[in-house]
Amino acid sequence: MQRRTFLSLLALPAIAQFLQACGSDSGSKSNGNNGVGRSSLRGLAPHATAGPTDAAQASTAINAFAQDLYDRLVAVDPTANLVFSPASIAVALTMTAAGARDTTNAEMNSVLHIEDDGTIDRSMNGVTTALSNANRTRDNSADGGTGTSSVQFTIANSLWGQSGLSFEQAFLDVLSSEYDAALELVDYRTDPEAARAAINEWVNTQTHERIPELLAKGTITSDARLTLVNAIYLKANWDTAFDPTLTVDAPFHAPAGDVTVPMMHTERDLAYAEGTDWQAVNIPYVFGALAFTVAVGGGTLPTGDEVFAALAERPVDLGMPRFDIGTSINLTDVLAGMGMPTAFTDRADFSGITQTEPLAMGAVIHQANITVDEVGTEAAAATAVVMVGTSAPVDPPVTVTIDRPFTFWLRETTTGTIVFMGRVNDPTTGR
Repeated sequence: MQRRTFLSLLALPAIAQFLQACGSDSGSKSNGNNGVGRSSLRGLAPHATAGPTDAAQASTAINAFAQDLYDRLVAVDPTANLVFSPASIAVALTMTAAGARDTTNAEMNSVLHIEDDGTIDRSMNGVTTALSNANRTRDNSADGGTGTSSVQFTIANSLWGQSGLSFEQAFLDVLSSEYDAALELVDYRTDPEAARAAINEWVNTQTHERIPELLAKGTITSDARLTLVNAIYLKANWDTAFDPTLTVDAPFHAPAGDVTVPMMHTERDLAYAEGTDWQAVNIPYVFGALAFTVAVGGGTLPTGDEVFAALAERPVDLGMPRFDIGTSINLTDVLAGMGMPTAFTDRADFSGITQTEPLAMGAVIHQANITVDEVGTEAAAATAVVMVGTSAPVDPPVTVTIDRPFTFWLRETTTGTIVFMGRVNDPTTGR
């Protein structure tokens, strides 16, 4: 069996994708990508900031991919808590797809709902620009209040490539211009543990220490060749905080039996929707660029798009539990089952990344967590993709009590992009 070399991708909420090369090791031609230690280089094309109007294709694709992946992940364990970042995973995979060719590329585009791979990278650029534009801080004393209200939102990309391996200039240029990603040179061949530690350190920093170890020991081996990383960190205040004096212990009907949770309360005008046996409410963050939507019901819940389209403002008496959950998952089998199996086999074609060694995906690793309380939300995610060669009118308040398993979406409001999505079956089960 031929030896494989790995390429990895990471994204935060964190996802790591590994690509590994197949075939015997061969002397790698250099196109200026030689280096040792932690040297770095960028593509020749400077980073170009796209506008939010460019984001439509990518936002639509991310949200469709989010629903597909959510259905698959919930089916794995219907009673477990779940949080993931479809935006992080999609960015990491789309960066990788920029170097995919033929069947490999077609399958990845299908799973990711990419309609035009000639413009998707610029569109992803538009999404990340819109997300970055959510950052703002306000001094509340100017309005007679105290302290500050803020949204901290960072999204970053990086590549970690084998020193001495020749990477295609066009691939580096796309990642530099559209994803603002530089190539960090590491030596997987002789010291894979040092490379793993460096990647984890980068992820830990980008997520403000919420994801200290995306890549477990043994994940990165001497066969690795490239890791692409996307990292997302969010900390945002609610537009109107929940009054902590109104938070009381209350029952929550978890799948394994009732548990007692700290239930937050507020009564005010909020966007609300309902259907047969379900209710949904939308809670804005300060400045209005982000929103948290939660849906609860006894039967089959609607999709995110169905919920978002039905939302309309009205008085709401809301009870919602505090929660702090996390998920760590290898998405390799899930993604292959969704329709992109070739990328993980010896038939994979990532010749747009390098022609020195054939590459294939080895693993896609994702980690995400989210904390929701009276003040707001803090969340992070990371994704690593490892490539291997061959590898309303005035109404009385409607009562919404989130006391049963619920689904949530955290969205950027100008593009509608789902940044985090998940399901809480038991708020007392922490990360």
